[in-house]
Amino acid sequence: MSVTGSTGPIIPGDCGRASLPCDAVDVEDAIRSRRTHKAFAPDPLPRELVDQLLEVGRWAPNHHLTNPWRFRVLGPVALEKLKEAAGPEASAKLDRAPTLIAATFVRSEDPVQDQEDLCATACAVYAVLLAAHGRGLAGYWRTPGVLRTPPGLDALGIAPSEQFVALIHLGWPRQDREPPVRAPAAEIVTYLD
Repeated sequence: MSVTGSTGPIIPGDCGRASLPCDAVDVEDAIRSRRTHKAFAPDPLPRELVDQLLEVGRWAPNHHLTNPWRFRVLGPVALEKLKEAAGPEASAKLDRAPTLIAATFVRSEDPVQDQEDLCATACAVYAVLLAAHGRGLAGYWRTPGVLRTPPGLDALGIAPSEQFVALIHLGWPRQDREPPVRAPAAEIVTYLD
C-alpha cells in the first residue's frame, strides 16, 4: 500500500523523508500497544535519535500554525538543578529514565489561543511518545509537582511566558507492560441527534 504525498508516493516504512528512518507501523496498533514504562535501561538516547523524535512532535496539529511547543532536553546539570528543587523524596523519580524532555508551550494574551496551544502541545508530546514507541523505546508522560513551582521552573529556565505541559521520560525498556483495562466505547461515546 502507498499513499501519495506532496513529493510523490509515500511507501510505508519510508515515512516520506530520507532523514527520518522508521519501520512501517500501523497507527492503530501503535496507539493500542504503546504503554507507560517506569523501568528503563540506564543508557541515554543518542542525540540524533532525540532529534528525530522531536522532529516528529513538531508536526502535531496546531490552530493558526502557532508552533507553541518548546522542548528542553535535560542534561546532567539541568537534571541536578531540578532534583535539588524537587527535594530528596521526589527527586528519585527523576532518575527513572536516562533521557528527560520538558515540554512547554508559549503563552499568549488570548485565553482561547492558550487553550488551543495547550492541546496542540499535548498532541506534540503524544506524537513524540508514539514515535519513540515505533522505534522500540519506552516512554512515560509525567507532570511532577516540582514543575508547578517557581524553583522547578527556574531550574529548567522556563519563564512565566511559558506553561509546563509534560516531562517526557524516554529510554530503552527493561520489561514488557500488559495493556490496561479501558472503559468500553459504549460508556464514553454518545451520538447526538
